[in-house]
Amino acid sequence: MAYLRNSLFSPKSRGVAVIFTIAIIIVSYSLFFYLQNTTESNIRDSIFEQQKARQIQSTQALSQRIGSDLDSIMARLQGLASSSYLQQADLSSYKTKKLLQEMYLQINNITTSDRLFIVNKDCIVMTSISLQGQKTFVGANVSSIDWVREANTQHKPVFSNGYFALEGNYRIAISYPIINRETGQYIGLVGSSVPATQFFEHYGNIFDIKSQYLAVLDRNSNQLIHPIKSFIGKPFFGSYTQQITGHNNALNGLVRQVMSGKSDFAVYSFENGERLNTGFPIFLNGKPTYFVFVITPTSAIYSQIDKIISTERLEMFSLIVGTTVAIVILVVFLIRWSSKLDNEVKRRTEELNEVNKSLTQSNKHLAAANEQLKVHDKMQKEFINIAAHELRTPIQPILGLSQLIRDRIILSAKKGEKEKEQNELCQLQDVVIRNAKRLHRLADDILDVSRIESQTFTLQKEKLNLNELISDIIEDCKNQLKGKRDSTSSIAAADYGQIPIDVNLTAVYKDSKHEGPIFVEADKGRMTQVIYNLLSNAFKFTKEGTISITVEKKDSQAIVSVEDTGEGINSELLPSLFSKFAAKSYQGTGLGLFISKSIVEAHGGRIWAENNSNAAKDGKEKGATFHFSLPVSNEKQQQQQQRQEATRITKSNWS
Repeated sequence: MAYLRNSLFSPKSRGVAVIFTIAIIIVSYSLFFYLQNTTESNIRDSIFEQQKARQIQSTQALSQRIGSDLDSIMARLQGLASSSYLQQADLSSYKTKKLLQEMYLQINNITTSDRLFIVNKDCIVMTSISLQGQKTFVGANVSSIDWVREANTQHKPVFSNGYFALEGNYRIAISYPIINRETGQYIGLVGSSVPATQFFEHYGNIFDIKSQYLAVLDRNSNQLIHPIKSFIGKPFFGSYTQQITGHNNALNGLVRQVMSGKSDFAVYSFENGERLNTGFPIFLNGKPTYFVFVITPTSAIYSQIDKIISTERLEMFSLIVGTTVAIVILVVFLIRWSSKLDNEVKRRTEELNEVNKSLTQSNKHLAAANEQLKVHDKMQKEFINIAAHELRTPIQPILGLSQLIRDRIILSAKKGEKEKEQNELCQLQDVVIRNAKRLHRLADDILDVSRIESQTFTLQKEKLNLNELISDIIEDCKNQLKGKRDSTSSIAAADYGQIPIDVNLTAVYKDSKHEGPIFVEADKGRMTQVIYNLLSNAFKFTKEGTISITVEKKDSQAIVSVEDTGEGINSELLPSLFSKFAAKSYQGTGLGLFISKSIVEAHGGRIWAENNSNAAKDGKEKGATFHFSLPVSNEKQQQQQQRQEATRITKSNWS
């Protein structure tokens, strides 16, 4: 025994142990840096793909929004062309000018238009409304302008290509022909010129090339806007632009694809860095007319990614350094301790007993900690299973119906079927959209829980009419109920989720002192979320009967109650009803009530639930009621708000 002890703690053995420890530390550090680099690369690629997907979606939404605004301007020009004055060829009278001024104000509420004008069939400007200080060009002959000749020849609505106006700035023009409805005679056209820069700057950055910015082309690939002003008005495929872009094949291919009427994206390199470019056509009159591109320097994306990764790297490196220091200290301690081991042999039995006691206590602590980990792990697994089920439920019809829609479109095209088949396809598309929204709501719930737990949950409070808010919500729910009852498609009707057909939805407004709206200081979007969550919960457990919302003011509190005639609340669930991860039903993630409780309490209110009193009397479940309270606004401020509202309505009626 003594020989074994002496050999284990001899200077030679201690040297081997030190070398072995150093080798382990070196290998551990090497493995750490290798795995860290691999993980960071995977994270960087994943986040970049997410950013790319978000940019593609935002570019598509942007192209649709721009197209909608331009269509709105065209609709107003069509209204002018159909007016009685212009139909009678009255192109320059006082009444016509007044009508033109009214329409000019409406168009400028949509976007900046620097001129609204009427041109007769001989291409002479008869009437013109422009910004203060600008020329009207009344009496000028504009037959030399391309889009005027196009409109005068084809007698159709025209969205022009870009052109330099007489003032020197770059514009696009929108025109609509004036054609007599009875005789079919062409009288002239009504048009609006829109400065490209002022129009498109409402939709995003067009000046700073170092951050995400917009670029827009017309049908001739002329650049309507660009952060580099020398590009404006130049054709993209012209020698000037191509020389500066270096004849970039990836960029050229992207532009050609988008100008063919299809969306696309590309990642390519310039001298000043890499770019992520997403493009979508803007459809007007059913044709791709303008083409919008969103360009983001990838350095801006990677800089945010690198900040996250650097923080994570620092934390991991600090952890491994701390671990290494602890190991070194432990090794030094063991070496020093081993030198004194011979003098401590006599007290070995006593030390072993003390160690055994310490180990026993440690085992107890470890067992308790292990049980807590098991409970937490079980709760997380239950939540993941529920969330996975909720995500999978809408994904299956989205994927299935998307394939079915594609097959039906092909079959419809072959058979020549049109209207009936298109209606059915529209219903299938509605199902896809609603399930996509369902996924979006679930993602929002999970994000809200993350914000609540990380204490980044914020409110945007405003003066809010609680009665009006609830009336709007009830009207929306009733429309959904009506849509379900009126639906003749089994697929569409089945997708309304938990909204039952045989449920009536009502609202009651109570005020112990006076009639009128109840005002609170609250975040409108969040309060809408709370009320929808409670209504959704009521619909889920009410197969038939009624669901009612009661709004009542008691003292300085506004109390909202949602009462249903459904199954009621299981008494075992009542204590943990508003807790996260608590099982609520056979469906749903169980996050809605937890989020609602956090929102209400953030407003200074409280939320509670109870089974209806008639359920307790006969032992049958006859529904439940959920209540929440909010502090009402100051009484004087509320009365002043009511007087202002009444004054506004009176003025509106007089006007």
